[in-house]
Amino acid sequence: MHALTLAGLRFFRVSSIIELKEHTSQSVPIDIIAGVIEGFYGQPWSQLERFQLFEWMVAWGLNTYLYAPKDDLKHRAIWRESYSIDEEQKLRELIEACKKRHLRFIYAISPGLDINYSSQSELDALVRRFEQLIRLGCRHFALLFDDIPDRMEAADRDRFGSFASAQCHIANTLFAWCRKQLPKSLFFFCPTPYCERMEKQQLGGKDYLATIGRELIPEIDVFWTGPEIISREITVAHIAELQSVLRRKPLIWDNLHANDYDGRRFFCGPYAGRPPELRNMVRGFLSNPNNEFPLNFIPLRTLGQFIRSNGSWDARNAYLAAMREWAASFGTIGTPIPEEDLILLGDCYYLPHEDGPEANLLYESANTVLHSPERGEDAQLKIFREKAIRLRACCAKLAELRDRPLFYALSRRIWELREELDLLIQFTAPDRETQSQKVVQVINSHLPGTYRGGMVSRLQRLLLQRPDGTFTSASKP
Repeated sequence: MHALTLAGLRFFRVSSIIELKEHTSQSVPIDIIAGVIEGFYGQPWSQLERFQLFEWMVAWGLNTYLYAPKDDLKHRAIWRESYSIDEEQKLRELIEACKKRHLRFIYAISPGLDINYSSQSELDALVRRFEQLIRLGCRHFALLFDDIPDRMEAADRDRFGSFASAQCHIANTLFAWCRKQLPKSLFFFCPTPYCERMEKQQLGGKDYLATIGRELIPEIDVFWTGPEIISREITVAHIAELQSVLRRKPLIWDNLHANDYDGRRFFCGPYAGRPPELRNMVRGFLSNPNNEFPLNFIPLRTLGQFIRSNGSWDARNAYLAAMREWAASFGTIGTPIPEEDLILLGDCYYLPHEDGPEANLLYESANTVLHSPERGEDAQLKIFREKAIRLRACCAKLAELRDRPLFYALSRRIWELREELDLLIQFTAPDRETQSQKVVQVINSHLPGTYRGGMVSRLQRLLLQRPDGTFTSASKP
């Protein structure tokens, strides 16, 4: 194991169990589903990473792992093909590891790219997959229809009339089959419009969610990501309205810390934007986090704390406490990295819709200095340079981490951050001229074509995004 020593894992497990006994709120539903979805696009986690995840989950009071990596080809792209003997063995290891730790293992399959809903042979293929997983020890299943073409074959349209009805037919049939084999089996369903914006755009057809609420067997749980795919906030009012449509409590598939859509960022901020009152209005919360497993310490640590928090939820304090714990993983071959520098670094990669306060202070001080008609306030210049120099040194120091997988997960992002800091530090050097007259000479690797270069960067400079999300063409350089 790489991000924590075994001794460290034992410490977190014992300390977290004590914490749960002391701080568990009586208002938290006993049967709440809480845990992790491995459901991102990109390279799936390794077995060792999954085993470490299970240790974290036990330590932090999480109880459910959903296996749904988009790039397991047999989960999605070639879902009709059975797993090989070697693949079976890996899945069996995961199922047994969860069972040993009293964690719920859910296997998900995503056939929606090319399924023929009216074909019995397609249902038979899904049953064969479930039979294979049952032989391996799996007891709970999920059927996912997210991120698929919004169209139906003529035969399917003639038989079912709507996308939603066709999907309900498949889900209901599989659920009934599962319950005959496993009377206590749980079953989960991901709709095609899985957030409010998609539903308003009528993805999947008009009245899709109303049809799901009416036709899907009530015992089947339905995933939901909130107002957006990556929702900044999920409110009580939003969920109350959704409940009336779905006719059941939704299960939150939370992409708050997902980063598969942006290779330049990761998110190590706290679980935030969800009020504690929401816990009584949903079946649970499953986090679909960063692709890079070692970067999920704070997101999952704070999720566990949120699930069992008593009273109000202070996300920032939870972040600071979790960062103090995570700091143990940042041992170097030389001098330690100061905790305040790790907080500043983490604030630069906080949450999708916001940076942390220390990062905001760094940015605002730089912005003030750069856009002052003269030098900018001396106090702002001092704040920026002090933080920027510290942060640049922190980025360099991370190359000395003993935990190499953690460094590799960070390295490409922090290299980019360090390059920008180098340039800004030189640009704001105290011995230079006023901002209106100054041009920084090309230094080191800041060369046209190699610095901020490439087709993607060129394309990005063609359009500017306004605060309301709309775009306009950029002025010519």
